Amino acid sequence: MPNRRPNPRDADRRNEGRRDDKPRLEGSRADDDRFENSRAEEGRFDDNRDDSNRDDSNRGDDNRSFGRRPEGNRSEGNRAEGGRGENRSSDKPRYPHRPAQDRSIDMIFGLRPILEALSAGRTLDKIFLLRATKNSMTQDINVLAREANVPVSMVPVEKLDNITRKNHQGAVAFVSPIDYMPLDNILAGLYEEGKTPLLLVLDRITDVRNFGSIARNAECLGVHAIVVPSHGAAQINGDALKTSAGALNIIPVCREHNLKQTLTFLRESGVQVVACTEKSDASLEAETVDLTGPLAILMGSEEDGISPEYLRLADHKLRIPMAGQISSLNVSVASGIMLYEVLRQRLGAVNK
Repeated sequence: MPNRRPNPRDADRRNEGRRDDKPRLEGSRADDDRFENSRAEEGRFDDNRDDSNRDDSNRGDDNRSFGRRPEGNRSEGNRAEGGRGENRSSDKPRYPHRPAQDRSIDMIFGLRPILEALSAGRTLDKIFLLRATKNSMTQDINVLAREANVPVSMVPVEKLDNITRKNHQGAVAFVSPIDYMPLDNILAGLYEEGKTPLLLVLDRITDVRNFGSIARNAECLGVHAIVVPSHGAAQINGDALKTSAGALNIIPVCREHNLKQTLTFLRESGVQVVACTEKSDASLEAETVDLTGPLAILMGSEEDGISPEYLRLADHKLRIPMAGQISSLNVSVASGIMLYEVLRQRLGAVNK
C-alpha cells in the first residue's frame, strides 16, 4: 500500500469532540500547577483523616518535619503490627498495674547503693527488701538501719513492683527530705535554754496531707518538736512538705522506735502527757488541766484514735467540746484546737 501523508483535515475531525477541552499545553501547565501545590502540601497531614488519636497540643503545628508520617494515621502499619489500630497500646502505660513514680520522692535501688547510703549517714525514711533474701549485705543493711532507726520491711516482689516501675533488684529505699532529730538532745537543749517544752506526739498518723497540716499548726502555735513512731507513720514526702507550707523544714521531727518507751521517758523528764480523746469525760473548755508547764500533746490516728497502751500512760485525757451532730474532727483540725488552747493558757499566764 502506498504511504499516505497525514491529512490535517483528519486530525480536525478527530478533535471535533474535544472542542470544549483546553489546549494540551494549557492543560499540562495546570497539571504542573497542581503538582507544585501538592508538593507544597506534602509535609502537612491530611485534614480528612481520623483525629481521634491525635494529641490536641499538636493540632495546627506547622513545624513538623518534611515527609514525616503522621502518628495518628497508621491504619495500614497498625495492621502489620498486630492490628492495634486507633487505640494504640503506646498511648497506655507499659505496666498499667504499676503506679507512676512520685517525682517528689527520691528512691535508691539495689542492695549495695542502700548499704552505701546508710554507711554515708544519709537519712532514709523506709527500706523495702525482697522477702526471703538473706545474705551478708542484707544483714549489714538491717544492722545499720536498726542503728539509724530506719524501718525495714521484708515484702513480696509485687509490693516492690507497685512502688516503682524501675528495675529495683529486690531492694528499694526512700530518701527522707528532712533529717530526723534525737528527742533527748532536743529536750535537754530546751531545758538548758530555760524554755518550757511543748511537744506534739503523733500515734500512727498515716495520711501525708494530715501530717503536713499538723506540722503547719505545730510550727505556728509554738511546738518545739514533733514525735512520730518509726513504724506506722506517714511518709514525709513532697506532698507533706507542700501541705506544711515549709513548716517541716523548720520544726524538728523525732522518729522513735518505741513510742511507749518514749512516753515513759517524757514523764520521767518532767513532761506532762495530755491525750486528746473523745473517750474522756474532762472537756477542754473547763480548764481543769494546767497546760502552761512542760507538755506533750498526744494525738491519735485517723482510724481508731490513740492506742489503749498509750492512753494508760497519759497524765490527763481531754476531749474537745462539740455542738453539732458529727462527733469527730479531722486530726489536723483537732491538733490545731488543742495547741491553740495551750498557747492561750500560756499567753494568759505571761500577761498576769
